[in-house]
Amino acid sequence: MKVRVKFEKYGIMKFIGHLDIMRYFQKAIRRAGIDIAYSEGLSPHMIMSFAAPLGVGITSEAEYMDIELRTPISSAAAIAALNRTGAEGIQVTGFYQIPDGKANKAMTLVAAADYKLRFRRGYEPKGDWQSGISHFYAKDSIPVIKKTKKSEKEIDLRPLIYEMRVHAGTVFMKLSAGSVANVKPELVMDTYLKTLGLEADPFAYEIHRCEIYADTGTEGTRRLVPLCDLGEEIL
Repeated sequence: MKVRVKFEKYGIMKFIGHLDIMRYFQKAIRRAGIDIAYSEGLSPHMIMSFAAPLGVGITSEAEYMDIELRTPISSAAAIAALNRTGAEGIQVTGFYQIPDGKANKAMTLVAAADYKLRFRRGYEPKGDWQSGISHFYAKDSIPVIKKTKKSEKEIDLRPLIYEMRVHAGTVFMKLSAGSVANVKPELVMDTYLKTLGLEADPFAYEIHRCEIYADTGTEGTRRLVPLCDLGEEIL
């Protein structure tokens, strides 16, 4: 049985990196008594994969992990067991059975993500930085240099920003995500501020991920669905 686990990451756990989160769940699953499947070979390991590993320092209410079970367990029992044995800062909120097959893996389905971004206290730019966001989002093209560890290239951000608005100092963004075209909210906000002649201080942003989506639309038509909606609760 293949299962998708949804969890929140907050508090001090936002400073824990992806590999440590993976180790955390390996221990939590063993302590919870969940009969997870293991790979074969000389060095068996839990069959476990994550949708879109979160950057250090970012909180989230919608992280996803796919696992494979040898013995079925109800969603309610699994959530209770994982939260009972877990640590503060990680809260499991969903446990869904998903169809078999590589095409249903969370990491290959990721197409978009929602974020909320705000400035840390004392780091907000001076002046009216909020009113220009609607004009920025309305542009036909937003060229920017995207840097990676190996290279840098110019891309057009605009087609990768599906939604952007601001309310009471918090900027909401729905952005392209996944292996094909992944955009970080920091890059979008940095680019916007540059159009105002501003530059954010290092570590000025507080970023919270709200949801991760798959695209179930047909060719040329986007239909974003939360990853949890692609599974069913286990009774």
